[in-house]
Amino acid sequence: MAGRLVGSEILKIAAAIRRLKAEGADVCDFTVGDFRPAEFQIPDALRDGIKAALDEGQTFYPPSAGTPELRAAVLRFYERELGLRYPEESVLVAGGARPLIYGIYRAVVDPGDKVVYPVPSWNNNHYTTMLGARGVAVICGPETRFLPDPEALIAEFDGARLVCLCSPLNPSGTALTEDALRRICEAIIDENRAREGRGERPLYLLYDHIYWQLCFGDTRHVTPPALVPEMARFTLFIDGISKAFAGTGIRVGWGIGPVDVIKRMSAIIGHVGAWAPRPAQLASAALLDDEDAIASYHAVMKVGISTRLDRLHAGLQALREEGLAVDSIPPMGAIYLTVQINPFGKTTPDGAVLKTNEDVRRYLLERAKIGIVPFQAFGVPGDDGWFRFSVGAASLDAIDATIPRLRDALQALR
Repeated sequence: MAGRLVGSEILKIAAAIRRLKAEGADVCDFTVGDFRPAEFQIPDALRDGIKAALDEGQTFYPPSAGTPELRAAVLRFYERELGLRYPEESVLVAGGARPLIYGIYRAVVDPGDKVVYPVPSWNNNHYTTMLGARGVAVICGPETRFLPDPEALIAEFDGARLVCLCSPLNPSGTALTEDALRRICEAIIDENRAREGRGERPLYLLYDHIYWQLCFGDTRHVTPPALVPEMARFTLFIDGISKAFAGTGIRVGWGIGPVDVIKRMSAIIGHVGAWAPRPAQLASAALLDDEDAIASYHAVMKVGISTRLDRLHAGLQALREEGLAVDSIPPMGAIYLTVQINPFGKTTPDGAVLKTNEDVRRYLLERAKIGIVPFQAFGVPGDDGWFRFSVGAASLDAIDATIPRLRDALQALR
């Protein structure tokens, strides 16, 4: 398994950019889905809460399933903001979202089981490799904003053990509609009713909505149980403070789902020891209960993200109108913009012909000092020129500098 598992392509690209910056290069970095503190600080209430917990000596082991304070706060938060009600036993806290995603895979998927996921998506190919599962990737394209067509996804449900969705989606920054999600959920319920009659194991839905608070414009976030209440039995939520509160390094995530599955996930994560630090858990609990602190923080943070996405999108559309080989999909949520740069067949000033996404990525990094991630890093086959731009670590000045750099690089091609 270890021999088959490959490292993160995103982190490899980010490491190369760090080396360039260390050498003094001025790079417009749109690679890692993170936040630069100079652009986006964590909420004051979260920072002050962590400091207070440390001062109080809250440095010992937390309960393996999470502190009672945080688990209860998560439930109040979900009832208040999403209209969802769960018992405390349905909540599991861990050191960020990744251990919880692994815990879901490990709890419900056996070697050889079928796992269905749309691509582009984040890391499902790696998790299926670690589990020895049979991954079935449903290819999505720009005609659906890189979101799954419900019928194409449903066509793969037969024999599947887990289906994985993310909305708003990493990497595209687009979000599932109510109609699409309802159709998928109704099909899962129909599938599981048939399986129950045959005495077969159910199909579960991993619903990663860690970006749900970062929806922009007319985008409305929807959840499976809110649309189809029976889905509460089969939906496993992934969430945390990493994205909506710029707390990627604080490492507090939570999963919510059926008690029987959460109990088994808790045993797995307990043995791994992937716990969130107690001070961060206590501070997160206080933050989730503080509606005013959340509202005031998002009034600034969400505007900052949406302004960056809109400005980048507008700049790219201006280049498109100039006749350059670029395009972009209007942002809906998260911190990402989906961008197409496809000057394939053209020759660089150094005499190299651009044939692949990787060729374009390398050329833009070397020539324009722009760091981006090709959609191949998210499981997309082929070279259609699609890339993820992440704005969480980018200043408005960096975005303004990107457009002329990109123009110059594309105009230099022959």
